Amino acid sequence: MNIKFLDLGLQPLANSYQKSHKKKTKKKEKLYKLSVSFNTKTKLVSLVNRIPDKKMFNNTYPYKSSMSKTMIDSFKELSKKIKKRFKPNKFLEIGSNDGALIKNFANNKAICVEPCSNLAKITKKNGYFTYNEYWNLSLAKKIKSAFDKIDIIYSANTLTHINDLDEVFRSISYLLDKNGVLIVEDPSFLECIKKVSYDQFYNEHIYLFSALSVKNIINRFNLELFDIEKLPTHGGSLRYYIKHKVNKKIKIKKSVSHQLSREIRFGLRNYATYKKFALSVTKSKKNLIKIFTDLKIKNKKIIGYGATAKATTVLNYCNIDSQMIDYFVDITPDKINRYMPGKNIKILKYNRKLLDYIDYIYLGAWNFKKEIFKKEKNFIKNGGKFITHVPYPKII
Repeated sequence: MNIKFLDLGLQPLANSYQKSHKKKTKKKEKLYKLSVSFNTKTKLVSLVNRIPDKKMFNNTYPYKSSMSKTMIDSFKELSKKIKKRFKPNKFLEIGSNDGALIKNFANNKAICVEPCSNLAKITKKNGYFTYNEYWNLSLAKKIKSAFDKIDIIYSANTLTHINDLDEVFRSISYLLDKNGVLIVEDPSFLECIKKVSYDQFYNEHIYLFSALSVKNIINRFNLELFDIEKLPTHGGSLRYYIKHKVNKKIKIKKSVSHQLSREIRFGLRNYATYKKFALSVTKSKKNLIKIFTDLKIKNKKIIGYGATAKATTVLNYCNIDSQMIDYFVDITPDKINRYMPGKNIKILKYNRKLLDYIDYIYLGAWNFKKEIFKKEKNFIKNGGKFITHVPYPKII
C-alpha cells in the first residue's frame, strides 16, 4: 500500500532548460504535481505521478557525468576495483551517459545501454558497442543473443528512473550470468532523510532506494544483496552488490546487515518517520526563503552555482526566482544561455570573473561542495559566502 507523505507542489521537468524567458514567449511551460509516497510493504519511496520516459530521456538530455571531476574520479576508482575484484570478460552499463565510467574499460569488453541519442553518439564515436534503447526484457534478450550472458552489469543513478522495476530486475536476472554480479549505485534515502535533501525528488527520480527496499524488490527475482558500500557522491549514495541466490561461491558480507540495521534503527519501516521528514521539509522551505528575503532587503547580490535538476526542485518549491537570484553559472554546454525551468533565472557560462562583485552564492550543486570550495578559494578568501539548504538552510 502506497501512502503519500510529501507534497512539493507544481514543478516543471527538472532538466527542461528553457531557450527564452517565458515573458518573451507565448509558449507556457507545463507543470506537474510532485508528491512522494511510501510503500508500507516493500518500504520503497516513489513519486505519485510519473512522466513518460520519452519526455525526460531523449536527444537533448543535458546532464553529462564527465562534467564533474568528482564523478570522473569516483568512476576511475570503481573501474579499478571491479577489474581487480571480479575480472569481468563482459561488462554492461545501463545508463552509460557520455561514457565517464565505460571509458575505463576496453572496447571489446564493454557494452553500453543509453536511451538518450545525444549521449549514445558519444560512446559509439569512442568505439563502444552502444544500444540506443530503453532498458527492458526485449533489449536484454537482444543482448543475450549477441553476447551470451554478462559477467558484470552496472548502473549508476539510472534504474530509479525506470517506471517498471519488476521489468528492470527480471531483465537483469535473465541476462546476468549465474556467477555474475549486478552493481547498482544510487542516492541513499537514509542520507536524504537525515540531510533533509528533498531536492533528491524530481520527475526523473521515480524511486529513491534504501537497502530495505532493494532487498525486498530483488528477492522476487531470486537475487540477493551480498555487499554494500557507502559513498559520498550525490549527497550520500549506496553501492549495492547483488548476485543470484544460487551462487553460493560469493559470501554475504556484514556490510549488508549493518546497513539494514541502520535503516531499521532510524525508522525507515515506520510511516511516522516519513511524516516527520515532511515537517522538516516545510521548515526548511520557510527558513531558506527567510535567508534570501533578509539578504535582498540589504541589497546583497546573489547568484546560483550549478544549474542542477536538484536546484529546479528547490527554486520551484520555495518560489525563488530572478528577483532573488540574479543568474546561475554552470559549465554544461547544453545549459548555457538558457533559463532555469519554471523560474526564468538565466544560466551563464562559468567564468571566475563573474564572481568578482558577488556577495553570496546559492549552492545549486551542494553535493559537489568540496569540489566547488576548492575551486573558489579566492572568492571565500575575499569574503564571499555561500547559501545552502542542506542539512538545513544556512550561510557558510
